[in-house]
Amino acid sequence: MTHSRRVPRAIALLATVPLLALAGCGDPGDLRGAGETPTAVGPSQLWPTLAPATTPALDYGEADTEVVKGIAVENDDIHEVDPVSVIEAQVAAHPDEYTGRTALYPETAERLGDCGGPSVARGKGCPVLQAYYRDLTGDGKDDLVLGFTVPEDQLTVRVYTFEKHRLVQVMNTTDAVIGVEFAGRELVVRAASTLPGYEYRTVWSWDTHQHAMLATRDEILRVGTSTGAPTPSRSPAATPSASPSAS
Repeated sequence: MTHSRRVPRAIALLATVPLLALAGCGDPGDLRGAGETPTAVGPSQLWPTLAPATTPALDYGEADTEVVKGIAVENDDIHEVDPVSVIEAQVAAHPDEYTGRTALYPETAERLGDCGGPSVARGKGCPVLQAYYRDLTGDGKDDLVLGFTVPEDQLTVRVYTFEKHRLVQVMNTTDAVIGVEFAGRELVVRAASTLPGYEYRTVWSWDTHQHAMLATRDEILRVGTSTGAPTPSRSPAATPSASPSAS
C-alpha cells in the first residue's frame, strides 16, 4: 500500500515566498509594523467588598397590567373595540384618579363628554387621541395603542391586547411627551427632559414571563438646543409618554 504525504498548507505557502521575492515587481511584500499597540484595559470594579442590595429601591420594572371590565367584541377583534369606551371603563374603575374629591385628573374625566359615542364624531375637547394598531405581543394579532391627554401637558399611553377573551391593559405610562414611534414590535416613547438640549427615550418591549410591556431600555440623549418643551414627571409610576405617530 502506498501512502501519499500531504504537505501542510502553511509550509506550502512559506515555500512560495522566496519565489515571489525573486520575481520582484517593486514592493517586496515584507511585513511592516503598524506602530505601538495600546495596552488593553479591562473593567475595574469599584467597592468590591460592598454587599449587594437585596431589595429594589423602585418598582420601575414592575408590570402594570389590568383587565378592562365591560369590554367585549365578537371574535376578540381588537379593531372593533371603541377606544373611548375603553378609557371610560378605566376612568370608572379608578375614581381616586379621575372623579374623586382628591382625583389627579378630574379634567380628563370631564372632557370625555366631548368624545361622543362610537358612531359620533369626537369634539375638539375629547382627550382620547387616534388609535393605532400593531402586533406588539408577537401572537400574530394586532394590539391596541391608545393615548389620552391629562393636565399639565402630559399624555398617558396604554397598550391593550385580548387574553382569554378579556381585554387586558399590558402597558401604562404618563409623561410630558415629544413623540411615540413603532420600532418593529417595540414602542419607543420620547419625553421632554429638564436638561436643555436633551430628551428621555424609553423603549417598551413585550415580556413573555410578565405578560406585559416592560421598559427594557431607558436613556437620556443629546438632541440639540432646548426647544422649550414641557418638563416631564419621572416618578416610577409615571414614565415617559407621547402623542402617537404611525411609522
